[in-house]
Amino acid sequence: MPGAPLASAPTRPPWIRTRFRAGARYRGVIDLLREHELNTVCEEAACPNIGECFSAGTATFMILGDTCTRACGFCAVTSGLPAGLDLGEPARLADAIAALRLDHAVVTSVDRDDLPDGGAGMFAACITAVRERLPACTVEVLVPDFEGNWAALATVIEEGPAVLNHNIETVPRLYPRVRPKAQYARSLELLSRAQSLAPDTPTKSGVMVGLGETFEELVEVMSDLHAAGCELLTIGQYLRPSPKQLPVVRYWEPSEFEALAAAGHDIGFAHVEAGPLVR
Repeated sequence: MPGAPLASAPTRPPWIRTRFRAGARYRGVIDLLREHELNTVCEEAACPNIGECFSAGTATFMILGDTCTRACGFCAVTSGLPAGLDLGEPARLADAIAALRLDHAVVTSVDRDDLPDGGAGMFAACITAVRERLPACTVEVLVPDFEGNWAALATVIEEGPAVLNHNIETVPRLYPRVRPKAQYARSLELLSRAQSLAPDTPTKSGVMVGLGETFEELVEVMSDLHAAGCELLTIGQYLRPSPKQLPVVRYWEPSEFEALAAAGHDIGFAHVEAGPLVR
């Protein structure tokens, strides 16, 4: 059965091993981020593609600080009680995006369950700041679930992001271990409500494999996402950021990612990007 977990910790296969590529622009992106006091999920979550992305002059910006109010089993971002809001962050973000001359920017955040709106107002302010500073640049937002605060979701949608992304992450059976403070049904409802609020704005989600899920469970998740109006999907291999996070149960083979992509297309997604290092 595709996706069946192994009994012991697996050895990392050759197709998942990458060389750290730090081109000439890598240092410049690092310096720019430090100058503008900005965080990226690339650094905070120990993304394996950081060298390639920074060398290409791009990054996934992480707003609302570097401390998350949740402690998901797969994530390397620091958890704890965050500091207050940095009201100058949207302007600095827009300046950095302009300096990088980006045509498309991706903005995500830590979870901020300590805030009444979950940080939605800051997402909206960032979209507005980027649009004013660089009108040609589109902004994709990767939002948390806002604890089911749908007025907060509407606040983000009203600013007109180019793409509304919310990651479902894993199959419902694994939520208690992987996303203990999240709810599978709530994440589906967020995507459904986003699609209803802005039918012309593409909705997107992401799934990790390698935590013990099966192929059949993933197909069910894809069907649920599509039924919720999700149009775009990414599927990538979970890589353990450090010994503090959940171990990898299994490395999925490239042919299995191809099969997942094919299943997603059959279900009806407009686009599915699936591969070991897809993020």
